[in-house]
Amino acid sequence: MTFTGTLTALVTPFKDDAERSIDWPAYEALCEAQVSGGVSALVPCGTTGESPVLEDEEQLELVRRAAAIAKGRARVVAGTGWNSTKKTKLASQKAVKAGADAVMIVAPYYNKPTQAGLVEHFVAAARSVDVPVIVYNIPGRTGIDLAADSLAAIAEACPNVVATKEATGNVLRAQEIAIKLGERMTVLSGDDGLTVPMMAIGAKGVISVTSNLLPREVSEVTRLALAGQWDAARRAHLALVPVHEVMFVESNPAPVKAALALQGRMLDVVRQPLVRASDGARSRIAKVVEAYAKR
Repeated sequence: MTFTGTLTALVTPFKDDAERSIDWPAYEALCEAQVSGGVSALVPCGTTGESPVLEDEEQLELVRRAAAIAKGRARVVAGTGWNSTKKTKLASQKAVKAGADAVMIVAPYYNKPTQAGLVEHFVAAARSVDVPVIVYNIPGRTGIDLAADSLAAIAEACPNVVATKEATGNVLRAQEIAIKLGERMTVLSGDDGLTVPMMAIGAKGVISVTSNLLPREVSEVTRLALAGQWDAARRAHLALVPVHEVMFVESNPAPVKAALALQGRMLDVVRQPLVRASDGARSRIAKVVEAYAKR
């Protein structure tokens, strides 16, 4: 199984009640909008989906509902990574049973294992399931950076590790992986703003936050790039850059939820310790999204 194009890192809509319970109709509508908008995969329970504050059964239900909507039209890649190897293995196995086509495993956070520890963690987790695995490297959130040589060691040990989401903000790292692993490892941009630069050196797509809001437009960028239509891809990408930037004006996913709320698609509710986007951020988000729509 290969992963290309636009994969959406789904937000998790919440109600504005005491429990911040999941708004299931809004979630299902979001999943349908993504599939109808042409994304190649849904990625529930990633950090954009606020996975650290979701209960285990909530995560499984998010996967089940995404799988039911996407069936036959898009793949479902469940975020299952934790800073416990045992919990990562168990979460991955349960997600597969719930209908996930693949799992995405983030580098363990806070523990700060050595590179040898990272290799052992990913190998153990990947070997616990019989579906494709996407490695997720985001040192800005985890406090640890998975080196290209370590990724190569994981790939050698585990044939089902087929892709890496590179959210290092470093095109040179993606380039290094492409040189070391070639076609063996699919590189996916983990930063919306770097999608075309990374695809220019061999990445095959993006796991996107912005596509929650603009699935068709983000999908068009990756479609054009994969087709080698670089001038058109660049123009479409550059038009989206202000939107990409404003999606991270405050801690993700508060800004993208604010943008979705402006469209009436869900409430801009997040679970603590996150808070809603500030008034200033919401004003800026509204102006940028409106300007993009009017371009």
